Amino acid sequence: MTHPTSLAHRTPFECGNGNQTTTWAACIAFYERLAAQFPGVLRWWQIGTSDTGLPLHAGLVSADGVFDLGSLRAQGRPVFFNNNGIHPGEPEGIDACMALVRDFCLQPGRLAALGDTVFLFIPVYNVDGCVNRQSTSRANQLGPESFGFRGNGRHLDLNRDFIKCDSLAAQVFNRFFTEWDPAVMVDTHTSNGADYACTMTLIPTQPDKLGGGLGDFLREHMLPAIYGDMQQRGWPTCPYVNLLAETPDDGIEDFLDLPRFSTGYAALHHTIGFMPETHMLKPFADRVAAMRTLVEVVLDFSVAHAGRIQQLRRDARADAARRTQWPLRWRNDHARPASLRFQGFAAVRTPSRLGNYQRLAYDRSQPWEKDIVHFDRCVEEQVVTAPTAYLVPQAWREVIERLAWNGVALQRLQADQVFDAARVYRVVEVGTRPTAYEGHMFHDRVVLSTHTEALQARAGDVLVRLDQPGARYAVETLEPEAHDSFFRWGFFNSVLERKQASISAYAFEDTALEMLAEEPALRQAFDAWKAAHPELLSDPQAVLGFVFAHGRRHAEPEWRRYPVAALV
Repeated sequence: MTHPTSLAHRTPFECGNGNQTTTWAACIAFYERLAAQFPGVLRWWQIGTSDTGLPLHAGLVSADGVFDLGSLRAQGRPVFFNNNGIHPGEPEGIDACMALVRDFCLQPGRLAALGDTVFLFIPVYNVDGCVNRQSTSRANQLGPESFGFRGNGRHLDLNRDFIKCDSLAAQVFNRFFTEWDPAVMVDTHTSNGADYACTMTLIPTQPDKLGGGLGDFLREHMLPAIYGDMQQRGWPTCPYVNLLAETPDDGIEDFLDLPRFSTGYAALHHTIGFMPETHMLKPFADRVAAMRTLVEVVLDFSVAHAGRIQQLRRDARADAARRTQWPLRWRNDHARPASLRFQGFAAVRTPSRLGNYQRLAYDRSQPWEKDIVHFDRCVEEQVVTAPTAYLVPQAWREVIERLAWNGVALQRLQADQVFDAARVYRVVEVGTRPTAYEGHMFHDRVVLSTHTEALQARAGDVLVRLDQPGARYAVETLEPEAHDSFFRWGFFNSVLERKQASISAYAFEDTALEMLAEEPALRQAFDAWKAAHPELLSDPQAVLGFVFAHGRRHAEPEWRRYPVAALV
């Protein structure tokens, strides 16, 4: 492997055998040397601390030496953001970014090509995972020789943490991303899955879900240009191979990037996001080269069309502030198939030597090229009418701080206040995963009933008006049925528990008779319950428990009442 740069400026990857990635310590030292030698090109600083106490860094490259965020904002300068090492076992982006930043420092022409755009980057996002180095956790990946681990210091996948923010890294990222407000983001990854010809695949922010003129621009202009440029530069690229069945022969569909993922999170901020996924079974050196090319292709397009992208983002934010309908959930649209020219390998099945099944393998000696079905559209599955504002009681501090981290404008009530007509949800049913998912018991199924009630608010409660640019983040986290709402992640689980749930049967029997006499609706519900559950009539706790739980006399208003109200 030959390199035009001097030995002093070569990256650890470039100094190795092509199958070795940098360590975290060597990466940080590399950038520190560059920043010291090229202070007019590269700003380098610590933005936070990981869960194990290690520093989390960022860098900024500017063609004219302007690094101050206030000055960049005042000048309307576009920000391009490259995030690396969210999964340190997928380290191509870490090595590619080091070489690219080095070239900005050493090559005046490459630096000048940035124009007004600044290149913002996080060299290693999952610092904890990067220092947890081994060579076995990526079972199906070809190289490098050793690499970091997917989980962070709290065993969290940071590419599932952008909404719930359990990790210190995600908390830092939320504030950092909001502060710098990038127009375009590239978050680098390596794929798992089928075998096929392309070294590079791409997950964009799903254009329909991104929506509006920004989504149309991504689909009709940006993506075709990226695929075309990657082809011209020698790295043919295809959409991420998200299989419909067992092999690519049966087609693929767009990856639905929910807000827990980086590109879905970016969409909440009206940022165009990309997750490039290199193929796990291609040589590591090829994967690094393809990743470097992809980042540069997206960067070059973003620089060339910076003004258009900035205007579309302004339009998207203005539209968000006046929307009356908000999509909460999306699904892949199988009614609108597209065709994709795809290069794959023959799928071969032979008897397994381990069990009684046919094992799948791909025969690279039998390549094929043909059109396959590609479902590249998504459609709204559930839509909500937007309220004027949400009212978040001050007790729910964790929710309020996450809204603030993401730039949502918040208004503290200065005095107690009564709202005459608030939309209030009550939780009828939740379907919770049987095992933990990223540290939470996630609610996959949420069934609500909707009520209009007068609401007493206290001084210090928080009003979240939706006539603001941050409306999308607010709606998609505060509406309980949204894909990645705070409710689904369990932030409000305490309201699902009765606090006075026990009764003594001997003392409650007479009370139950009184309640049934006083409450006709309770009597009707109780009679229906008895008819449906005759096997429970000999169980006094079941019988009395039904009366206790469904009667008005001992009702707990807070039980199963979603605390965030919508003001309509």
